[in-house]
Amino acid sequence: MVKYLLGSGFIILLLASCNKKVDFASESINDYYPLQVGNYITYDLDSTVVINFGQGSVAFAINHYQAKDVVDAPITDNLDRPGFRIIRYLRMDSSQPWAPNNVFMAIPTRNSIEYVEDNLRFLILMMPIRQDFSCPRHSYLPYNPYLSYNFANADFMSKWNYVYDSIDVPLTINSITIDSTLKVAEMDSQTSDPILQPGGYAERTYAVEKYGKGIGLIYKEFIHWEYQPPDSSQSPGYSGFGIKMSITGSGHN
Repeated sequence: MVKYLLGSGFIILLLASCNKKVDFASESINDYYPLQVGNYITYDLDSTVVINFGQGSVAFAINHYQAKDVVDAPITDNLDRPGFRIIRYLRMDSSQPWAPNNVFMAIPTRNSIEYVEDNLRFLILMMPIRQDFSCPRHSYLPYNPYLSYNFANADFMSKWNYVYDSIDVPLTINSITIDSTLKVAEMDSQTSDPILQPGGYAERTYAVEKYGKGIGLIYKEFIHWEYQPPDSSQSPGYSGFGIKMSITGSGHN
């Protein structure tokens, strides 16, 4: 298990995005998201896809992979700020070699960690680390971040407020015990139920992340789908996607 603690301290912050002053002791977000070239985390990764068969018949198919996120190299972003390139490798199981699948970018600033995925920029962590601290995290996202899914509620992520929950709590995932973790509750909402009300629109969103001190992201779950009821021009149908990641190991190359 990686144990690169990058320090913590007492700070005074002005979080303009939250329109309020904060003045108290806080751990550093770098404690929960250490970035050093060579660091890696392996995961069990389940990708959920929606398959429509017509006439309202649908399946939520889950594809299972093993994933490995590696802090590959220092880089700079388009604002000339220092950051790190992270490469994700995938394989079906341990009998196969790792194959590169995607490239991400993490930008640590004094008060936040920005994470760029598929050209979408997220504020995944912000100061201060305090129980129930809440602040908008999607200010960099466009109006319709997932255009290819043709969601009716295109800006469903715009009003999310992440909330820090269960700070400095021990947690065991896949038989790995982590002494100190941080839970980030992101969203848990559902409008209507397609089974009980097949004639009405329905939407479901659930998102949570957990970080281990000295490790980084140890758990992630995200699901979003929409149900469109039948009308004169179309059959009922779903659209959406999901991902679930849980740590299986970590280290340094």
